[in-house]
Amino acid sequence: MFEFGRELRRVFSGGVPGAFKDGLTGGDSALLELLDLRLLMAEARAADVAAGRVSAKDPAARQLEASIVWREVARRSGDPVALRKAASHAEAAGKAFAAQHRGAAQARARVEQAQCAMLGAELFGDDGLNAAAEAVLKGAAPAQGFAAALASCLLAGLAGRRALADGGLEAALDAAEAYETPFARLTGPARNAALARLALAEQRGARADILAGCGSRLKDLRLVDAALREITAALAVLDAAYEPLIVARLTALKGSTLTLKGELTGDVGAVADGVDTLTAALGELSRDHSPLDWARAQASLGLALLALGEATDAGRAFEQAVACFDRALMVLANQPELALRASVVNSRATCLGRQAELTGDLAVLDAAEAAFKTELAGLSPGRDAIPWAIAQINLARLYETRVEITGRDEGALDRAATALAVALDVFGEQGMRSLADLAARGLERLRERVGQE
Repeated sequence: MFEFGRELRRVFSGGVPGAFKDGLTGGDSALLELLDLRLLMAEARAADVAAGRVSAKDPAARQLEASIVWREVARRSGDPVALRKAASHAEAAGKAFAAQHRGAAQARARVEQAQCAMLGAELFGDDGLNAAAEAVLKGAAPAQGFAAALASCLLAGLAGRRALADGGLEAALDAAEAYETPFARLTGPARNAALARLALAEQRGARADILAGCGSRLKDLRLVDAALREITAALAVLDAAYEPLIVARLTALKGSTLTLKGELTGDVGAVADGVDTLTAALGELSRDHSPLDWARAQASLGLALLALGEATDAGRAFEQAVACFDRALMVLANQPELALRASVVNSRATCLGRQAELTGDLAVLDAAEAAFKTELAGLSPGRDAIPWAIAQINLARLYETRVEITGRDEGALDRAATALAVALDVFGEQGMRSLADLAARGLERLRERVGQE
C-alpha cells in the first residue's frame, strides 16, 4: 500500500509547533492515516502522556489531540474503551476551553465530542448517541471557521440519515442540499489546509451516501449518478500514498454505488464494475492497517457479489460472497456488540439461503441453521441480549428460506415469527431503532406471506 521506512521519517520529521513531541505525528491529525493500528495505538498512548504532563504548555489542546487519536483507534478497531477515552478527552478539552473563554477552540472540542457520539451510534447502533451529538453540534455551528463548517456538515448528515430511516425522502434531499454552504466554507482559507481537505472529502462521501440512499428508495438514477459525481470529486483531491484510508473508504463507497446503479437498471455490467471497484478498494487496505475498514470492505464486496449472483443466477457468485462475509467475520467474530457484525451475519445467512434455494441443497441450509443454533446456545438473553436477538433475526431468515425451498411450512413460519418478535422486544428495550426496524420489517414480510397463502 505504501512504504513506511525512510518516507515516514521524512513526513513526520517536521511536527506541529507547540504540539506533543512523544508521538510520530506531532499532533497533526492529518498524518494519522499513515499509521497502522499498532503504531496508532502507540500514538494514542503518547498523546495521553502529553495531555497529562504537568509541564504541558496548553493541556486543553493536548486533550483535544488525544481525543482525535483515540477516536481514530476506535474507528479502525471498534474498541469501546478507545471510544470512551476519546469522548472523555473531548469533554475535558471543551470544559477547559470554555473556562479560558476560547470560543473557536471550544467549538472544535464540541465537534470532536459529537463525532465520538456519532461513531458510537454507527458502531453500536445506539440512535440515542446521534441525538446527543446533534445537541452538541447545534452549539458549535454558530461559531466561525473550520469547526463551525464541519459542525454544519455533520448536522446535515444526521438530518439526512434520520430522514432516510423515517422514509422522509424530501427531507433527506433537503439535507443533502444543506451541505453546499459548509462545503464552500471548508474550501476557503484554513489554518490547517490538509485537515480541511480531508474533512471535505469525507463529508462529500457522507453526502454521496445520502444521495445514493434517496436514489435507491425513489428508483431515481439521477440521484445515484449525482452520488457517483460527489465521490469522484472527493477522490480527485486525495493521494492514496498519503491518505490511504479515506481513499479506500471512498473507493468502496463508489463500488457499492455502482452496484446499486446496476441493480436499478438491471445492468449486469454495472454490478460487475461495482465488484471490480470494491476489489480495488481492498487492494488499498490491509487488515493490520485498519481491521474494521477491511471488514467493512469485505462485507460490501460480499453484498455486491450477492447482487451479481441475483442478477445472473450464478452459484459461484454466492460462494464468493459467503467467503467475503467469512473474511469479515474473522475481524468481527469476537465483537458481537458491533452493528456491522449483525449486518454481516444476516447477509451471510441470506446468501446461504439463496445458494441453497438456487441449488436445492438443503445441506447448505442445515449447516447455516446449525451454526446459528450453536451461537444461540452460547448466549444468554439476559447477559447477551443484543447478540442473542441478532442471532434470532438471522435464524428467522433461515426458517423462511426453508419454506421457500421445500414449499412446506411445518411450523417454520411460526418459529420465524416468534424469533423476530422476541428480537423486536429486545431491540425496543435497548433503544436500537435500526435493528428494531429490521425485525419489524421481517414480521411484516411474514404477515404478508401468511396472508397470501
